Amino acid sequence: MATADFGKRLKIALEMRGMKQSELAEKAHIDKTLITAYIKGRYKAKADKLYALAKALNVSEAWLMGLDVPLERKPTANGSGRSEEFVELFGKLTAEQQDFIIASIKGLLQSR
Repeated sequence: MATADFGKRLKIALEMRGMKQSELAEKAHIDKTLITAYIKGRYKAKADKLYALAKALNVSEAWLMGLDVPLERKPTANGSGRSEEFVELFGKLTAEQQDFIIASIKGLLQSR
């Protein structure tokens, strides 16, 4: 994810939702100075922050990252919120732990 793409998309989403950075900061539980840094392209959000921003703005995480996908957030398949819980917990892991989880899921899918 290019930081510039992410920052541009974040700014677009804020404008589309008619939301100020301070409102987003409160809604996503992220410091306003960090949101400003994202918009200016200084940093890119890690998984947990990306999820919080996308949820607060009601946009797709993939779209927010700059991918060519629809802007709309898709509801969870079963409505149970398990996908949201997974993304939240996954974002709290280290990169090494995330790699292990991804490899484990791929192994489970291959053994079906």
